[in-house]
Amino acid sequence: MALEHALLVSLSERPAAGLELARRFERSIGFFWSATHQQIYKVLRRMETDGWVTAETQAQTGAPDKRVYTVTDAGRTALADWIATTTPRAGFRSEIAVKMRAASYGDRDALHANLRELLQDHRTRLAHYEGLAARDYPDPAALTDQDLDTYLVLRGGILQETFWIAWITEYLQAHERHTP
Repeated sequence: MALEHALLVSLSERPAAGLELARRFERSIGFFWSATHQQIYKVLRRMETDGWVTAETQAQTGAPDKRVYTVTDAGRTALADWIATTTPRAGFRSEIAVKMRAASYGDRDALHANLRELLQDHRTRLAHYEGLAARDYPDPAALTDQDLDTYLVLRGGILQETFWIAWITEYLQAHERHTP
């Protein structure tokens, strides 16, 4: 996937200026696909040149004009074509997993401290996702179309955080049981 596709998804949901897109990435899409503000603006310019988006300049009071981007027919076609392509199986690549395996060769206590920090981060993220699910999707069985898709991706985030919490907890508890 390229950043272009993530931007097309976000803009298909609602036209936006670059800064608003960057904020959306921080709040939602960024949990699955990260990008800096610079990357977003650079790719938006390229997408506009390629005809995938158009930009309308809107004047603002007390602030510079902003450019609000909208997906074009060519952009919708590019997104639909990308959705239809086969996605390769996602590999599991985790620096922390390699450190966990290598703990016997280094400072296990430092690794465990890092794992406890990561565990707290995953718990915080899980609570955030669960809060979004409860607030925005109180009746998942009634969801259809885009709302159902968005909810199911959120569920994926919940399951992923649940996995990390369970795995890190199991690792730490196993070492606690075997440490004199």
